[in-house]
Amino acid sequence: MQPEIQPVLGGALKSVTFNPVIDVAGKPYMRDARGALVPLEAVKPMDLCIDETVRKIVDFARELSAQIARFKGHTFDDIGSLQALVEQEYGARVGRGQKGNLTLTSFDGLLKVQVQVQDQLDFGPELQAAKKLVDECLNEWAADSRAEIRALVTRAFQVDKEGRINRAEIFMLLRVAIEDARWRRAMEAVRDSIRILGSKTYVRFAERDAADAPWRSITIDLAAA
Repeated sequence: MQPEIQPVLGGALKSVTFNPVIDVAGKPYMRDARGALVPLEAVKPMDLCIDETVRKIVDFARELSAQIARFKGHTFDDIGSLQALVEQEYGARVGRGQKGNLTLTSFDGLLKVQVQVQDQLDFGPELQAAKKLVDECLNEWAADSRAEIRALVTRAFQVDKEGRINRAEIFMLLRVAIEDARWRRAMEAVRDSIRILGSKTYVRFAERDAADAPWRSITIDLAAA
């Protein structure tokens, strides 16, 4: 019969919400990455220290993640309530642009909340046809001319590690005015290749010290903090 396994408090690991020490027939064990039970006394002190540190940090991360999720929910609820109030009062939604963008500022102009809706884009097979037409143009143009266009084309059609096209460079390419008929057909193919898969809503916050001072972002993104 398999022995009953129950969690127990494990000395230096008491501060951790989830205790990795388990009891097997009255003796403490820890489960390793392969799923095997290792006697607690056989686990190196440094491994115990690393385990405790990781669990403590992840516990705080889970708590912070849940707090940010609640904050985001409350933020959109508050903005929605404000929009409903303004719509009831004036028959129009406050600050809404064509894409649903919204900017709110405090009465003194020192605090700002922005809601931005960004389209999620991808490119269809027309982009490959556009690339062939662009290559034809580049091959016929003198090698030493339009160097900046060549560099832009190279960046635009270069994929990243995930195999995605550089969207910002593609849109820069569309702004280049060249009268070559093949170039114009290529740009038309690029436009036809754009697929809008959906949209994502972002909320951003900023503050400044005076009405003529530059805005400072209030950062919530851990990677940018």
